[in-house]
Amino acid sequence: MSLDLAAESDGVGVRTQADGGVLAQLTLSHPELVLQPSLRRAPEVAVEPEYWTDAGDDRTLLFVTASGAEFRAFETALGIDPTVADPVLVDRGADRRSYRLELTDRAITLVEASAIVGGRLRECASCRDGWRFRIRFPDRDALVGFNDRCRDRGVSVSVDHLRPADADAEAFVPLTEKQRELLTVAYEEGYFDVPRRISQNELADRLGVSKSAVSQRLRRAIAQLCGSTLA
Repeated sequence: MSLDLAAESDGVGVRTQADGGVLAQLTLSHPELVLQPSLRRAPEVAVEPEYWTDAGDDRTLLFVTASGAEFRAFETALGIDPTVADPVLVDRGADRRSYRLELTDRAITLVEASAIVGGRLRECASCRDGWRFRIRFPDRDALVGFNDRCRDRGVSVSVDHLRPADADAEAFVPLTEKQRELLTVAYEEGYFDVPRRISQNELADRLGVSKSAVSQRLRRAIAQLCGSTLA
């Protein structure tokens, strides 16, 4: 088969939603949104879901990675979180830990609601108010449909950023609220000046967190900025 012929037959029978669309960054909040009770009890820990799977016996298992400096508080919160059961530590590093969790009947999840309206989940991470989703929708009607499904379940939706999904559109950097707060204070107080006008210890005191939390958060925020602007 020639290359031209292969190109002509590529994608036969496949509908496309790859052109146009909108990219939305949304903050979702609800007392029974999965893991939200734990996130509120351990606000110094950032959580990112890895994947979930059907265990084959009417159980859904969720794997997440947590980072931060207050794992004890987070693990204590997991033990009493009504949205999950049987938390198990499955991996650990210097400042990251991974867990396997069983979702309970009370847990609200919204990834399926995104898929139903044609959305594609790009990123998902915890934030102070709940979860921050970055979703590509085929059009604004799909975004409205997702919002309606969330509100039907009592989930609060806040649109943080919205832009065309075209590849050449200006991108936004997916910083967490805590990262953005730290960078703002660090910039305004002269942490990036030469010479520096504020130390990491002083930043930690200003924000009411530990020095290790400041160090880790700065490193991840700067890595996010570099990855988004230099990649």
